[in-house]
Amino acid sequence: MKHVKTLVAGIALVAGMSTAAQAASTLESVKAAGKLKCGVNTGLAGFAAPNDQGVWAGLDVDLCKAIAAAVLGDSSKVEYKPTNAEQRFPALQSGEVDLLSRNTTWTLSRDSQLGFDFRAVNYYDGQGFMVRKDLGVTSAKELKGATVCVQEGTTTEKNLGDFDKQNNLGTQPVKFKESDQARSAYDEGRCDAYTTDASGLAAERTGLKNPADHVILPEIISKEPLGPAVRAGDSQWGDIISWTHYAMLIAEEKGITSANVDEVKSKNAEGTPGADAEVQRLLGITDKLGPGLGLSNDWAYNVIKQVGNYGESFERNVGKNTPLGLERGLNALWTQGGLQYAPPAR
Repeated sequence: MKHVKTLVAGIALVAGMSTAAQAASTLESVKAAGKLKCGVNTGLAGFAAPNDQGVWAGLDVDLCKAIAAAVLGDSSKVEYKPTNAEQRFPALQSGEVDLLSRNTTWTLSRDSQLGFDFRAVNYYDGQGFMVRKDLGVTSAKELKGATVCVQEGTTTEKNLGDFDKQNNLGTQPVKFKESDQARSAYDEGRCDAYTTDASGLAAERTGLKNPADHVILPEIISKEPLGPAVRAGDSQWGDIISWTHYAMLIAEEKGITSANVDEVKSKNAEGTPGADAEVQRLLGITDKLGPGLGLSNDWAYNVIKQVGNYGESFERNVGKNTPLGLERGLNALWTQGGLQYAPPAR
């Protein structure tokens, strides 16, 4: 879900942030509060949604937990702030949240006009289409004259317009303010197709009356790098967000999991013959990299122990054995042909 309003008023708000916000860095504020205020989706299966017990779970939620583990030593110290597409940017600009971890697309205008920094991509995505199987459509290019449910004021809507013009389809957008309204309208048969990020389609399909009656078409019509956003001008906080994600990637690359991290740490103790130098640095055994981020030296250990590596989070929330059933695809590690790549912990 990718809101495209430039929010000029919000930009002014960033420029004139409160004296209190200027007086302390985000890291200092989070430590003082003893909790991380994390802006998340109002409810998107696999990414951010309360489970049956009312506990927030999902890929984006895991990133919130990992940051809390890195900063506060406790992944549970997160206050989740549900935001829709329109609310999310003002919430970050005003300081209501410390970061957005909310399936938000990194774009040039958002990076340069809203006073934000995007510091990592925790899910590489692209926009797609979902239709009922009985429509008999196998390609989005066959949707000539079709009605398409879409969330208004988003880049999803703009991408639909671009795709329509390029392929001379004459589609008829049926616009809704909220994503759940668009999904419900599609489920009720008010639209021939529903369009949003492909991961979102997989998530939304799980909430339809008869999920098996619907198919996601093969075309991906855009690039949607989804990741956490922070306020610009606080490079230390941005580094913490980036390196928390990178720590989870390096852990997966090195085969370190929440279950074996203690064993790995023991086997790579300082002075151990054949020890992995990067594992030693990541887990704070040597080099003491944590203080450079303003964190304790066991920050990455806490992330891995309490949340797990990136692969664990992916499979737990959106992977093949979940209702979403997503393949790793572009989100595989670079060593497995994907785009997930971390700079060295050195």
